[in-house]
Amino acid sequence: MPASPIRIGVNVDHVATIRNARGGRHPDPVDAALIAIEAGADGITAHLREDRRHITDDDMARLKAAITRPLNFEMAATDEMVSIALKTRPHAACLVPERRAERTTEGGLDAAGQRPQLAAAVTALKNAGIHASLFIAPEPAQIEAAAAIGAPVIELHTGSWCERAGETGSPMEGPEWVRMRDGARFAKELGLEVHAGHGLDYATAEAIARLPEIVELNIGHFLIGEAVFRGLATAVKTMRAAMERGRAAHLP
Repeated sequence: MPASPIRIGVNVDHVATIRNARGGRHPDPVDAALIAIEAGADGITAHLREDRRHITDDDMARLKAAITRPLNFEMAATDEMVSIALKTRPHAACLVPERRAERTTEGGLDAAGQRPQLAAAVTALKNAGIHASLFIAPEPAQIEAAAAIGAPVIELHTGSWCERAGETGSPMEGPEWVRMRDGARFAKELGLEVHAGHGLDYATAEAIARLPEIVELNIGHFLIGEAVFRGLATAVKTMRAAMERGRAAHLP
């Protein structure tokens, strides 16, 4: 039996990072989003950080107005960000951990330890018709907590697995792969929709697409880096082809 299709969400944060290095409006993450959609992206992801280091409030509003595919708003579970999400009304909002000192998101949420705060944010988002998700490590305790909080979707943090994928000789070997595989299966058993992302490249995206429980990958930094050399449209098309090869060879 063939596995269900897998979606690709393209994160345009680092187009804004390049723009902000010099100021002005170029390159524009909205233009990048439109190119990515034309190349086959199923959705666009953008992270409005509390320090506004890349994506800005104006970017979020313009993305929502301009794109024809779902917008996934990555955000901290704060009153400010929930208020902006309720005003912007994206298709989805993914709650992520955030520290001012980090260069990028370093790990998953502690859903088990932050249940009251996360539950309040998830409830507010869901009541507004926004698909709420939690960005968590592929650990049973965190997955169980996400289900108990009432988040219909989780996004598994693939960073640790991606960092070690080259050390084993194959991305689909070693304890980090086992955690990813078993976490996706457990989440599906609990009735959660499973996404994944962070640190993915062509090889790791193709590998993780073999897990039929995972229905969406969100990829940003690697694609924007590839775009410097090959163009964003080519990078998105190449990534989609890699994901589809992995899906065609899905694991039972």
